[in-house]
Amino acid sequence: MQTRLVKLLTLSISALTLSACVIVTPDINVQHDLDTHIFTKSESTPKNIIMIVADGMGPAYTTAYRYYADDPNTPEIDATIFDQWHVGNSSTYPASVSGVVTDSAASATALASGIKSYNGAIGMDVNKQPVTTVLHRAKAKGMKTGLAVTSQIVHATPAAYVAHNESRQNYNAIADSFFDDRINGEHKVDVMLGGGTDYFIRDDRDIRQLFVDQGYQYIDSYAQLSSLTNDAGALGLFAPVGLPWALDDIDPSRLRTMAQTATRILENNQGYFLLLEASQVDWAGHGRDINSAMAEMQDLHLMLEWLVEYQAQHPDTLVVLTADHSTGGLTLAANGEYRWEPASLHAITTSVPAMIKHLVNSADEPTKRLSYIKAQLGFELTQADQDAVLAMDMNAKSRSLEDVIKRIIDRKTNTGWTTWGHTAVDVQVFAVGPGAERFAGHQDNTDIAKRIFELLD
Repeated sequence: MQTRLVKLLTLSISALTLSACVIVTPDINVQHDLDTHIFTKSESTPKNIIMIVADGMGPAYTTAYRYYADDPNTPEIDATIFDQWHVGNSSTYPASVSGVVTDSAASATALASGIKSYNGAIGMDVNKQPVTTVLHRAKAKGMKTGLAVTSQIVHATPAAYVAHNESRQNYNAIADSFFDDRINGEHKVDVMLGGGTDYFIRDDRDIRQLFVDQGYQYIDSYAQLSSLTNDAGALGLFAPVGLPWALDDIDPSRLRTMAQTATRILENNQGYFLLLEASQVDWAGHGRDINSAMAEMQDLHLMLEWLVEYQAQHPDTLVVLTADHSTGGLTLAANGEYRWEPASLHAITTSVPAMIKHLVNSADEPTKRLSYIKAQLGFELTQADQDAVLAMDMNAKSRSLEDVIKRIIDRKTNTGWTTWGHTAVDVQVFAVGPGAERFAGHQDNTDIAKRIFELLD
């Protein structure tokens, strides 16, 4: 599998070599001024742009996935697509009013518009004035636009590309703007796939029906994705809020499934801009849940495996992948031990939240509870671990109950965390396709938007 991927990647993108401020590829020499971000020679312009945001995916997550996905039967550590597509890094800090640790809204606003803003801002600057995003620019140029995410589609990242609101928490108002706001008389987004029925089908307003009345196709299950055609807009909402964890979803590769459908619908002579978000890497980080984190990374990687082949077949498509920030302060080794052992995670096929929900609903006695957890984890528990499970107070909050199991998994794998929130570390940038060289080296997250604007203009 890895050999095939490497061959495909070799065909898709030239190796990038950095030397001082000069970026050199076999076919083109581009002088890049790191201060002004001006390219003195234009590269080929992509017809289609796919922007991928892996929410919360700091460098530790891609490293963790390399070890998690490695074939233990080979002596070397196998490379992943992340290794093959890596071209640079990005700073993530928000506007100074919010310090140096960003939230997803401010970072998405920066990635979408090239403008720093305060934490919580959706497509607005620090003065709460609307800003133009790369999705808006693409739509104004006559390109089709789309988004496919594993959160609710009005969550911070997709919202910042589409809407304008002073607060990311105003989900209903953001959903309203998805329908109400237009560019040249047209809806801003042609294809919308993800979660969020709670915000689109409300007692005060049925936005789903309004889209249908405007000619959009509406679906509410993955099984219906194949029915969507490219002669009309599409709205697919598959959960009340965010989608289930990849471990628990009926389609554990749901991001790939949605991406395949979105690109099929969006393909046209004028090109398209598509936002994809692996939203729940971040949620796993907030929960200090290495089990779910690796499953979400696997969902992302499966989508990228398909995208390797898609991009090779559509060489006029630029793919850019980055994170908005890192979450959880994930460390691969903890407590002074020089080990990180993710192999045991492969046996865990249910998310910890789902395990706890089962236990709460079943009202099992402590010994049955222990047997269930042993079966779900698939590895031997220490006596201390068993005692912790037996002592669980099933009347406690779900988060507290989940933490008991997560700590057992962390002990087994020797995973460490430093926070329940975000961190200020730089994140990686990955790119392939025409214009990929623009994203090489160190940059600010605002530069990613600026370079996409350049390619659109």
